[in-house]
Amino acid sequence: MSVAERVTDFGKRVAEASVALRNAPGEQRNELLGRMAELLRARSARIMRANAVDMEQGQEKGLSAAMLDRLLLDEERIEKMAAALEEIIELPDPLGRVLEEWTRPNGLCIQKVAVPLGVVGMIYESRPNVTVDAAGLCVKAGNGVLLRGGSEAISSNVALARVLQDACGDVGLPESCVEIIDFTDRAAVTEMVRLDEYLNLIVPRGGHGLIRTVVDNATVPVLKHDRGMTQIYVDESCDLDVTVTLVHNSKVQRPGVCNAVENLYVHEKNVEALRAIVADLQDAGVEIRGCARTLELCEGCVAATDEDWDTEYLDMILAVRVVDSMDEAMALIACHGSGLTEAIYTDNEQNAERFLSEVDSACVYYNASTRFTDGGQFGLGAEIGISTDKIHARGPVGVRELVSYKYVIHGDGQIRASS
Repeated sequence: MSVAERVTDFGKRVAEASVALRNAPGEQRNELLGRMAELLRARSARIMRANAVDMEQGQEKGLSAAMLDRLLLDEERIEKMAAALEEIIELPDPLGRVLEEWTRPNGLCIQKVAVPLGVVGMIYESRPNVTVDAAGLCVKAGNGVLLRGGSEAISSNVALARVLQDACGDVGLPESCVEIIDFTDRAAVTEMVRLDEYLNLIVPRGGHGLIRTVVDNATVPVLKHDRGMTQIYVDESCDLDVTVTLVHNSKVQRPGVCNAVENLYVHEKNVEALRAIVADLQDAGVEIRGCARTLELCEGCVAATDEDWDTEYLDMILAVRVVDSMDEAMALIACHGSGLTEAIYTDNEQNAERFLSEVDSACVYYNASTRFTDGGQFGLGAEIGISTDKIHARGPVGVRELVSYKYVIHGDGQIRASS
C-alpha cells in the first residue's frame, strides 16, 4: 500500500468515527476524557518504556539537550498530561451553545448554534504531550483527530495514541475517534494536508519549515502558528523598575518559547531605561545584539545584522534598537513581527491606548509581560496552539475555537412569496 493510500485510510476511518463523537452528549465526551486520564496513569510504565526508545535513538542522532528535554516523558510529565485532560473536563461544553438568536417579521426563529468542525488534523514536532493535549481538546469539542507527530517521538506518540484509543472503546465510542499516522515517511505530511475529503482543518505546530511545508501544500484549511517574533517597545517615559522587571521576565523566564521577546525597541529619550534593561539582561546571561546607537550607549553588546531583526532566536539572545519615536517603533514591529504578541511599556496612557489600537497582532500588552500569551494564562484552559492567522481563530486556540456553527430555524408553516 502506498503512502497516499495509507494516509487516506487513516483519514477515512477518523471521518467515519467522528460522526459518533459529534452526536455524543457532553457527559459521554467528559467520561472519555476522564478515562483517558485514568489509562495514562495506569499505563505510565508502558509509555515510559516507549519513550526510552525515542530517547536512546535521539541521543544516537545527536539531538540537542533542549530537544531531548522536550522529548522526555517521566512520571511527573505523564501526570501533568492526565491532569490537563481533567482540567478540560471542567471547561463548559462548547457544543450546542446558541451564539445568536432572532425572530424575523414572518415569525421564523433563527438560531446560530455551535457545532463541531468535524475532523482536525494535527501535525507537530518534538513534544509527545501534544498528542494528548490535541486529542483532549478535539474530543471536548466533538471532533475526530488525526495526529502526525515527528519521527523523533514516534514510539512515544504511538504508545500514547493507543491509550487514547482504548479509552474511546471503553466508553462506547469508536477507537478511530483518535488516529495517529504510525510511520515516519515525510511524504505522509503532504498527503495528509490534501485530505480535504475527510479533514476539515489542519493545525501545524512546529518550526518555520514545517509550517511552510503545510501551508504550501495544503488543500485542507490551515490554522497556523507561525513564528513568534515577539517584540516590545519601551516608550519615552516609563516606570524604570517595573520596565526592567517586565523585559527580564519576557526574555529570561523561558527564552525558548514563542511569547519570549526577540526584538526590543527603546525611545531615544529613555537612555536610562535602555542602559538598565541591557545591564540587567547581560547579568542574566543574555547576549545583546544592538544597533549602532545601542552600541554607543551600552557596553558589552554585539553589532546586530539585518538578519537579526527577523530571527526568532528562542534563546538567550535579544536584538535591541534605539528609535526616534513610537511611530518608528510601530513601523518596525509591523515590518519584523509575525503578528503574535507585542507590548508597550510606558506611563503615558494616551500612547498606550494608541499602541493597543494600531498594532495589528493577536495579543497586545500594556505594562505586562509578553509571557502571558497562553490559553491557560488567559483563563481559556488548554490550547492546541496560538494562531497568527486572522480567519476562524486568532491567538490561543482552545476548545471554543475548535467549533463551527450552523443555523437552526424554527417555523410554523411559513412559505416564501415569489420575490
